[in-house]
Amino acid sequence: MIKIDLKLQPEHLKKKLDLFWELSAEKIKLIDKNYDASKGSPVFTVNGKYSTRGWTEWTQGFQFGSAILQFDATGENYFLETGRKNTLEKMASHISHTGVHDHGFNNLSTYGNLLRLMNEGKIPLNEWEKNFYELAVKISGAVQAHRWTKTKDGGFIYSFNGPHSLFVDTIRSVRILMASHLLGHVFQGEGDVKISLLERAIQHIAATAKYSVFYGEGRDSYDIWGRTAHESIFNTNDGNFRCPNAQQGYTGFSTWTRGLAWAMLGFAEELELLNKFPDNSLKDFGGKAEIEKMMLKATKATCDFYINNTPVDGIPYWDTGAPNLHKMGDYLDKPSDPYNSWEPVDSSAAAIGAQGLLRLGKYLSENKKKEEGQTYWQAGLTVMNSLLDYPYLSTNPEHQGIILHSIYHQPNGWDNVPEGQKIACGESSMWGDYHAREVALYLKRIIANEKYYTFFNL
Repeated sequence: MIKIDLKLQPEHLKKKLDLFWELSAEKIKLIDKNYDASKGSPVFTVNGKYSTRGWTEWTQGFQFGSAILQFDATGENYFLETGRKNTLEKMASHISHTGVHDHGFNNLSTYGNLLRLMNEGKIPLNEWEKNFYELAVKISGAVQAHRWTKTKDGGFIYSFNGPHSLFVDTIRSVRILMASHLLGHVFQGEGDVKISLLERAIQHIAATAKYSVFYGEGRDSYDIWGRTAHESIFNTNDGNFRCPNAQQGYTGFSTWTRGLAWAMLGFAEELELLNKFPDNSLKDFGGKAEIEKMMLKATKATCDFYINNTPVDGIPYWDTGAPNLHKMGDYLDKPSDPYNSWEPVDSSAAAIGAQGLLRLGKYLSENKKKEEGQTYWQAGLTVMNSLLDYPYLSTNPEHQGIILHSIYHQPNGWDNVPEGQKIACGESSMWGDYHAREVALYLKRIIANEKYYTFFNL
């Protein structure tokens, strides 16, 4: 399990963060200069160069969003202008894309971040520009909400696999429904029937908490506190849950750590947002107290599982049930080894999970549970201390990635195995790099005592 450094403070990471942003600027410019956009969105690196490979164009928002985050962190106008320009010219199709569950990834990373910067006063207020960003977020939320499967007890936003499929990682994409609702948008269906974006968001969160997260309550033989299933399968004829499954994990009965990390972060962010709603606004959806209880249970469970099933330095292997982990001995009792001969680590899961740990820790500390919150907060700092250092921080000026040893799809064998290695290693991913920048910005703003960074500063 993670060896939590209880003495580590955000300020102790300042030098590492400064180096991170310096390197990050170089990487973004390197991609801008050398990547062939005609091939599609950059997804992951192969021998240090970004390449495209994916089921959908789900990483383009991370590419342009990275530039926007870089501007937020450094104030360098180059990154603002390239983020603005590419959002205007290339992101429109993502707003109206009815075939994916990734709206909260693509569109909040671009339009949402630009709107946030304007509302925070980091870029000048321009009413037409602001309206443009707001409209994009509003429509994106409605399009995402339309991708809906009803169940016996609610419903969920279904994945690109089809109406039967609930992905655990969509818990972070559901933010776009909340953002659209906060901006006052009204989603309408057949006959002008008004459909509550808030209700659909809460129902999706509840479905994820119930079916994607396990709580050690005897649901099946593999029911362990906090483990997650990547995919949950439903019978669309009667709305009943059928079984856990996995696409990018090893099995439906093991835990794909990137999906786990997205659950950690998604639930933690939605917990923070819950405080913005007055009690009476949630009474028709089960009541604020019950919703908070459900979300807090899921957040704590997933964060606990991450802490207990990750090596001492906080960087996890790609799946906690990966078939060759047993050949590595007591791998949880020593630092992660990305160059081992048996199973890859996934640094992108660490970048995502670290932010979830930090946000949960802060949430608990501010809600009269300071001692409990401190454990998660320090765990998040511990993960970041490892992620911002060798062998995970990319200092090679020719490597286009910022965080090394990320994994995309181990079961499909899509990841690059460098010459002389037995497993995939040494590469970066667009989502891993984006989320590393996001959590680095989160800490930078904490250290500088700036406005607390949330996606709903809209």
